[in-house]
Amino acid sequence: MPSSTFESYILGLDVFPVLGESYVNKDYVAIDLSVDNSQLTQVNLSSSDDLEQYIWNHIKQHKAKVAYGGYIEKRGIYNRSSHFNQQNPDLERNIHLGLDLWIEANAPIYAPLDGEIHSFKNNTNYGDYGPTLILKHQIENYRFYTLYGHLSIESLENKNVGDQILKGEVIATLGTAEVNGDYAPHLHFQLIKDIQDFYGDYPGVSNLQDLEFYKTNCPDPKLLLEF
Repeated sequence: MPSSTFESYILGLDVFPVLGESYVNKDYVAIDLSVDNSQLTQVNLSSSDDLEQYIWNHIKQHKAKVAYGGYIEKRGIYNRSSHFNQQNPDLERNIHLGLDLWIEANAPIYAPLDGEIHSFKNNTNYGDYGPTLILKHQIENYRFYTLYGHLSIESLENKNVGDQILKGEVIATLGTAEVNGDYAPHLHFQLIKDIQDFYGDYPGVSNLQDLEFYKTNCPDPKLLLEF
């Protein structure tokens, strides 16, 4: 159950499906990419191709079209990149703060709510978001942000900070591994209360030391998803 007034409010909003209206509940299947999933010991997580094959096999086995999951999930995939690694285990960033929607590249992404473009940037570190878009939403007394990571390069073209976005508008398409940080194609979707001073970027993976702050500032994005 939602643990705050903000979360209860978000849960009650009438939202447009981020992947569009052609998908219904049975098209989605949960997937576990955590360090506790023993099946992943057989997968080369350093290879976006191998991970993509594992994910699509999971989708097909469940007769689904989209795999989803990952909020507050501790993952081993980030070990491959120095962008996330620290010598101190408590500072290693490996706890995922968004919710991933694994689907084919070039899939359209829709705005779940009215808003405006806060910022956008191509975050090119190995294992990073790649092209990223952040929307700002002001609904009644609540201001919050939604982040869309692992997009196509084209998604950042002809964008301007402050552009008004309507609920249900196509805002982006998903990128391939060549541009999205070297991941199997997917959308990283994140809900953020306070964007702080970030622009075109916001931490999508936390270390253990900072986790309580990020759990408060980045509630479960599934509150805004219709499945």
